[in-house]
Amino acid sequence: MSEVYDPTPCVLGEGPLWHPEREQFFWFDINRFQLLTQENGKTRVVQFGEHVSAAGWVDDSSLLIASETRLFLFNLENEKSEDVEGLEPDDVSTRSNDGRADPWGGFWIGMMSKDHVHKAGTIYRYYKGELRALYPGISIPNAMCFSPDRKHAYFADTVDHRIMRQPLEADRGWPDGDPEVFVDLSEPALHPDGAVVDAAGNVWCAMFDAGKVIAFAPDGTRLQEVAFAAPQTTCPAFGGPGLTTLFCTSAARDMPDDGRPHGATFAAPETGHGQAEHRVRL
Repeated sequence: MSEVYDPTPCVLGEGPLWHPEREQFFWFDINRFQLLTQENGKTRVVQFGEHVSAAGWVDDSSLLIASETRLFLFNLENEKSEDVEGLEPDDVSTRSNDGRADPWGGFWIGMMSKDHVHKAGTIYRYYKGELRALYPGISIPNAMCFSPDRKHAYFADTVDHRIMRQPLEADRGWPDGDPEVFVDLSEPALHPDGAVVDAAGNVWCAMFDAGKVIAFAPDGTRLQEVAFAAPQTTCPAFGGPGLTTLFCTSAARDMPDDGRPHGATFAAPETGHGQAEHRVRL
């Protein structure tokens, strides 16, 4: 059973992250330029001046955050920022979307059109000072996550209704060969959004407009579904004691005032067993 973890209505909730050292949960409202978390039972909101969407943890007080123009270090104690790398800084039409750290300490981040121009986005990887474009021609980059055996990355272009699986180099984690279709969701017309891989290698993917997260086995077999009280589910993350709680962000964009908790952040305790989020190594 799922429940509301935080009722703050996000226009576009995204980027959930359980910091394993702080044992603290973070998420973003992309459209309001905000980072959110809970501290001492209260919601803390950090306001930025541009779209922010995803993060990886660097140490016990710092996050690497992706925005519409850059990757930057953010100190959670004093709220100071330090630029690391530009993300299409001269293109005012794009912003960041889904992103996650990989097992080598690299950071994968998708850029997309603010106006949802078809195939105007790109998935990048930042690793040891190098930002490399991996997949151009993406409309809505999502579902970036990594198998615990370090052999595969996953990603999706939400409008294509498919989750892709990418073999990775063993030594540095760069793509090795071409991606292949992991799950084709075109027949039920599901829209794969953010995703996370658990400790057993199962892929848990939020389905936008379907109000659920679906878990797939490493061979693509559908295992189970977790339903949430808001239809625009955007991205899951495992956290909490033992990493057994499945968190999920949602969106309230263009949703009616019908009493449902649109845009809230949810939690489903004792749902699975996640793997700890990887540290970004700069």
